[in-house]
Amino acid sequence: AVGVAFLQPSPAFAAKYGGFGAGSPEVLDPKEAIVDADILASASVQGALKGIKGYLSTVLELKSTLEKDSQADIGPSIRRQFDFSKLRSDLNNVNEAFDEDTQRGTDRIIRIILQDITELEAANTQKPGIPRSERRLGIMTAKLTKLQTAFEDYLAFV
Repeated sequence: AVGVAFLQPSPAFAAKYGGFGAGSPEVLDPKEAIVDADILASASVQGALKGIKGYLSTVLELKSTLEKDSQADIGPSIRRQFDFSKLRSDLNNVNEAFDEDTQRGTDRIIRIILQDITELEAANTQKPGIPRSERRLGIMTAKLTKLQTAFEDYLAFV
């Protein structure tokens, strides 16, 4: 006799992002963050904070560019405006103003920002002469929206 087993699919439990971690124990509500006012007021942290606000502005500009021209090559802007060493340095400088518990959450947001920029650049890659599909445009727009949210979430801590 041959037996047949029926396997029931199990639900996927993906990590959630948004709403400050959607219940993640690592991401605090910004209202509960402990910020060292002296460190936050320092010239290096204020310069880094200005840089982070500039990155958010760049994300909004890139979204606007794609809304106006779905075939725009935003790769050069991504590489020029999001220099990884400067971006990481700016995020880490501002992070120094937070206590350890807050840093655990903001570190997660920093990792998301860096990953999203990498994925955005990869999604932007096009073969010469082949137009960007609606699906790829949707992916890029979603990445930019996620990146915008991540920068806004990070800035909510200061």
